[in-house]
Amino acid sequence: MIVIAVDDEELMLRALVRAISASPDVKEVIKFSNPEKALNYVEENPIDVAFLDINMRGMGGIALAEKIIKLRPNSKIVFCTGYEEYAIPAFKLHASGYLMKPISAEDVQNEIDNIKGVRKKEKLLEVKCFGNFEVYVKGEIVSFKRSRTKELFAFLVDRRGAGMTVKQICAVLFPDDSDDVKNTAYLRQLIMDLKNTLKTVGADAAFCHETPFYRVDTSLIKCDYFSYLETGKPEFLGEYMTQFSWADETCAYLQFK
Repeated sequence: MIVIAVDDEELMLRALVRAISASPDVKEVIKFSNPEKALNYVEENPIDVAFLDINMRGMGGIALAEKIIKLRPNSKIVFCTGYEEYAIPAFKLHASGYLMKPISAEDVQNEIDNIKGVRKKEKLLEVKCFGNFEVYVKGEIVSFKRSRTKELFAFLVDRRGAGMTVKQICAVLFPDDSDDVKNTAYLRQLIMDLKNTLKTVGADAAFCHETPFYRVDTSLIKCDYFSYLETGKPEFLGEYMTQFSWADETCAYLQFK
C-alpha cells in the first residue's frame, strides 16, 4: 500500500508515521504537515490510503478528504483526531476509519485489516507463560482436570503454532519412558481431555488437529510470551513456565535474547 499521512502538528505527524510504518502491508508512507502540499501530491500520484488529521489550520481534514476522493475515488480515508464531535461529518463522507489520538501501530493495523476485508479474530484465551503457566478465559483461570493436559497445552503454546506429531509430543512429555504404545495411548486421552476442557470454556477453536499435526491457533490467544517476542513487552524477568523442566530451553533463549 502507498499511504499518505497528513497532520499539521509535527510531533503528532511523526507518531502517526511511525504507527503506519509498522504495518507490513505498507510499502511507502509519505508525510505532509501542509494539506495543500498533500493535495498536490495526490493530483500527481496514486495512493491507496490517506490518514488525515481532521482539525488542521487552513484546509481541514474533511475538506481535504473530499478533494482526495474526487481525484482518487478508489483511495480510502482514515480520519485521525482528538475530538469525538467530528465523527458524524467524517462518517457522512463514508470514511474507511476514524481513529482517536494517540494512535498506536495496532490501531493503524486494525484499520488496514478492515480496508483489506480482514476480520480481526477475537482472542478466546489469555495465556501467561512468564512465571507459572496459567490459562484464563475472561479473567478466570481455566481448570484442567489433569496436570498432564495442562502441560500438553503449555508445550503447544511454547511451540507458537508449529505443528507437532504424537511422537514429538511424547518425546517431550514422557522423556524417561520408552514404551511408545503406552505413551501414545495416554497422549490420546490427554488430547481428548484438552479438547473437552477448551470446549467447555468456548475456546475449542484454539486447538487444531491437521493430521498428523497438533498445534494451537496463536491468532486466538493473547500471550505474554508471544507479545514479548513481537514487541519486547511485557518485560521478561527470567522465569518461564516454571512448572515444566522442558521449558528451561526456551527460558535460556529468552534470557540470552
